[in-house]
Amino acid sequence: MSHRETRFPSIESLRAFEAITRLGSYEKVAQELSITASAVAKRIAALENLLGVALLDRQGRVLALSAAGKEYLEQVRAVLAQLAAIGLHRREAQARARLRILTPPTFAREILVPRLKAFTDRHPECEVEIVVAIPYLDMAVPESDVSVEFGPRFVGTRGAQRAHEPLLFESVFAVASPAFVKRHRLREPSDVLRVPLIRCPIEPWRTWFDAVGISSDEPINGVKLVDLGLSLEAAASGQGIALARASIANRWLARGDVIDIWPVRANPQSGYSLTVHRADDVALDFATWLRKLCSGLESKSK
Repeated sequence: MSHRETRFPSIESLRAFEAITRLGSYEKVAQELSITASAVAKRIAALENLLGVALLDRQGRVLALSAAGKEYLEQVRAVLAQLAAIGLHRREAQARARLRILTPPTFAREILVPRLKAFTDRHPECEVEIVVAIPYLDMAVPESDVSVEFGPRFVGTRGAQRAHEPLLFESVFAVASPAFVKRHRLREPSDVLRVPLIRCPIEPWRTWFDAVGISSDEPINGVKLVDLGLSLEAAASGQGIALARASIANRWLARGDVIDIWPVRANPQSGYSLTVHRADDVALDFATWLRKLCSGLESKSK
């Protein structure tokens, strides 16, 4: 059956019908649903007109279900029970504060989520949702209240409020697994030209090459990964040298999965920026908290 041939009753009519089977009078149903008895009668009449059958036997003093009404009631109760089980339909859930944060996956995994409890403890009533989007790949960006994006440094405005502001811009350095460094006998920065380099379009090698005085184009061979965390995983597994940022690579460095090969530091033009899309108290407090967090991380990496 096509959608054009299916006629759906209103939820209000179904609730009125279910209530009349329990309470037995229009007046009691009206009190439960906070409407008039006349409105109850109209809803049930509209439902019967839609279905083309009488659901109630109105000949006696007490309203009773017809045979069709008894059969329909079982189905209606099942449908209403399913709808009631959906959390978002509950009044307390609808009134609950929510904060939806959009962020690149590595930022979420390495920076935000491990420290998020410090914010959620301040807002235990708020439902925080983290949504990830890969830079340059997600064509349809999900809606959010606050977003963290990776890209060039600039400040945009929306009215008198900053809408896009620099958040975390760190220097980059070269890392590889200890076994890789030993196997390839890496001593000088120029040694990168004779070993596999892990490529990432959001963290190109050109800036690092310039910092060490290497005259070479962007590498075109080797594994290419559109994620900073995956680049570090590839380096840790001995697949080549990757570029890293201190706040992102902290876990890998602490475990000894990768090592900082040379003291060379390059300052790329790209980094993480912050945009507040919904300026309510929770979103603004989160933005303030995240600015402070990233400011501390940036200071440690210098």
